[in-house]
Amino acid sequence: MYTENMQASVKKVEATRAERLGMEPRRMTAEEKDTLLQKFHPDYRKEGFAEIKIGPNKGEKAPAELSHLLHSNSRLLGVDLDLNKIDYDTDVLIIGGGGAGASAAIEANEAGADVMIVTKLRIGDANTMMAEGGIQAADKENDSPMQHYLDAFGGGHFAARPELLKRLVMEAPDAIKWLNELGVMFDKKEDGEMVTTHGGGTSRKRMHACKDYSGAEIMRTLRDEVINRKIPVVEFTSAVELIKDDKGQAAGAILLNMETGDYMVARAKTVIIATGGAGRLHYQHFPTSNHYGATADGLVLGYRAGAPLLYQDTIQYHPTGVAYPSQIFGALVTEKVRSLGAMLVNVDGVAFMHPLETRDVSAASIIRECSERGKGVTTPLGSGIWLDTPMIEQLHGEGTIEARIPAMLRMYLNYDIDMRKEPILIYPTLHYQNGGLEISGDGFTKAIDNLLVAGEAVGGIHGRNRLMGNSLLDIIVFGRNAGKAAAKKAKETELGSMTLEHVVKYAQELKAAAIESEDVSPMLLPNYARHER
Repeated sequence: MYTENMQASVKKVEATRAERLGMEPRRMTAEEKDTLLQKFHPDYRKEGFAEIKIGPNKGEKAPAELSHLLHSNSRLLGVDLDLNKIDYDTDVLIIGGGGAGASAAIEANEAGADVMIVTKLRIGDANTMMAEGGIQAADKENDSPMQHYLDAFGGGHFAARPELLKRLVMEAPDAIKWLNELGVMFDKKEDGEMVTTHGGGTSRKRMHACKDYSGAEIMRTLRDEVINRKIPVVEFTSAVELIKDDKGQAAGAILLNMETGDYMVARAKTVIIATGGAGRLHYQHFPTSNHYGATADGLVLGYRAGAPLLYQDTIQYHPTGVAYPSQIFGALVTEKVRSLGAMLVNVDGVAFMHPLETRDVSAASIIRECSERGKGVTTPLGSGIWLDTPMIEQLHGEGTIEARIPAMLRMYLNYDIDMRKEPILIYPTLHYQNGGLEISGDGFTKAIDNLLVAGEAVGGIHGRNRLMGNSLLDIIVFGRNAGKAAAKKAKETELGSMTLEHVVKYAQELKAAAIESEDVSPMLLPNYARHER
């Protein structure tokens, strides 16, 4: 499957493998990391960002593609809607059918609330499904939530909101217990003890996994629980604007049937935004590991309603996305491959960095190797770096790859590449939205009463970089908490008259700022159509 130039490089990788098996590349100093990031990480490329001209974050920067959506028009301008014609009426409206939304729905239902999920694809069509490597929790004797906190706080450049990160790490062991009791099939030893491994930036082995399809297994279990509880799920239906009442409270959402194009009114005493990430915006033209619907919808909905963003200018580029073959370009190669011992190696067979640096440092190192140093392997779509997967079986024994990362093995075998015998080519892929809507420790936005946010649409949990395994954790911890808090708040909420006045005011702000756009937002789905000239 590999081209001639790739095969020549593979020979160099094989020639240096024995030497590398007995070595460990040194860790970078803090100063080296800072210099590297500022020069090579996409978050530091000025041309990739634009100033937000209106709204709560006016004057701040955001990725140019996100700024464009924030400066685009509402889909509802000029649409005649009767807000008194209620199509759905519920206590808790959850926008998003991924892990955070499902967790919230389960807990809100458990608390006795009427709850409904609305999702623009199907329940489970979410980045949760794409997560592979595992979920962190400090539940072993040689670990503690404090150690987990220190790893995550440092890995996020000391920018995480302490009250959010504290909740993440303190509630992590219970999250694992909850998932285990729901039926998630975690990797376990014969005596029932959970298998844990290292991840990039972790000082302890606290990564719990289900082979290399951890997110899919967690989502399967959550989806089944939602269905078994008979929680209503409205699929192929998008929320296109939040509704507020005359008291300024969140009061529901305008929904769009993706098949018929009809608009509907959903009234709710509390609303949870759990819409996930933004990878399908393809910031700075990067490929993405995200699912088809990851288009930052929740950020647009919340921002237009008056909720501020936090760290919207920081994105995670997973260091190991597929660089070859082209058919799966940008697909995720789980960090678990590196935690099992595979080294990152350049075209000459040289290991140029420690394999378990944090994700931002790893991504920047790979970009530097391929650009400034010219040590990448040429591919049809650019260049890439080898991930020396045969090292895994030489370190841990034959059969390890099939036993521990079977989905990765099958993905590559589909293209006649046997990662047990030959290395694989990778390059950074757009992976995670570090920033999002700002929330308090209990999950509520600080600007809009009765509006909560959970999962990847939240900003501040991880700071400016996220460690492996903390995203599957945050959707569980903050999804569950949002569901509990929303159900409790719904019991004491009295809604006033529903209004879309905030949508009108936002349009007026755009006009006053002399911003003209023919586009509408939220985007809902990416457009990959080719327009022939």
